[in-house]
Amino acid sequence: MRKRSPTHPGAILREDVFPTLGISVTEFAKHLGISRQTLHAVLAEKSSITPELALRIGTFLGNGPQLWIEMQSKYDLWQAELKLKKVLPKITLFKDLLAA
Repeated sequence: MRKRSPTHPGAILREDVFPTLGISVTEFAKHLGISRQTLHAVLAEKSSITPELALRIGTFLGNGPQLWIEMQSKYDLWQAELKLKKVLPKITLFKDLLAA
């Protein structure tokens, strides 16, 4: 397991994308067709980038949805592994059950 959480895609938008674009959150949300509150929740790393939002962002920025979905997936998977770090080692591999 990695020692550091992958970066939330909202942080990438907040720290890298917005300064480069030079537009406001309100303008960005309007172009995406979402509420400012929805976008703020993602930028604050309180909400995930859904497949629908990934499609909207990827279309607007021209870099496609896959990048945004993969960033969110890596972040979510790391969070889940952290949450289950004591449980996962106790799960017996299926192939080991068959061998017994």
